[in-house]
Amino acid sequence: MGTIDGPYFVLVVLGVLGTGLVAGVFCAFSTFVMRGLAALPPAQGVAAMNAINVSAVRPPFMAVFAGSAVLCAMIAVVTFVLWPDEGTVELLVGSALYLFGSFGLTTVASVPRNDALLRLDPGTPEATAYWPTYVREWTMWNHVRAIASGAAALAYVLALA
Repeated sequence: MGTIDGPYFVLVVLGVLGTGLVAGVFCAFSTFVMRGLAALPPAQGVAAMNAINVSAVRPPFMAVFAGSAVLCAMIAVVTFVLWPDEGTVELLVGSALYLFGSFGLTTVASVPRNDALLRLDPGTPEATAYWPTYVREWTMWNHVRAIASGAAALAYVLALA
C-alpha cells in the first residue's frame, strides 16, 4: 500500500479529531480549571471537582475519550495489517501515545485519585488535608495526558502529510 486513503484515511482523520479534542479538554483543565478550583476554599474545591468528575463519565465526554481509544486501537491494528509505505511510524506512535499516555494514564493515575476524592466528605479535615495533594498530583498527571493526546494528534497529522 502506497498511501493512506479511503476508509483508512477517514479513520486517521477521526483519530486526529478525537485525540485533538481530548488534548483540548485536558489542556483546559491543566491551564485554568484546576487553578480556579485550587483557589477555592478546600471544601468548595473538593465539592466542585467531585461534581465535575461525576459529570465527566457521561456520554458526551466518554464518547470522545473512549471512542478515541477505540479509534487509536483500530488505527494501530489496520497499520500493522496494511503496513503503508508512508506514515507507519507516525501512526503507531500516535496510537501508543494516546492509548498509554492518555487513556492508560487516566486509569492508573487520574481515576484512583478521583475515586479517593469522591470518598471524602468535602467539609472534613481529611478532605482539607488531601485537597492540595490531589490538585498537585492530579494536575501533574493531567499535563502528561494533555501532552500525550496532543502529540498523538500531531503524529496522525504527520502521517497524513
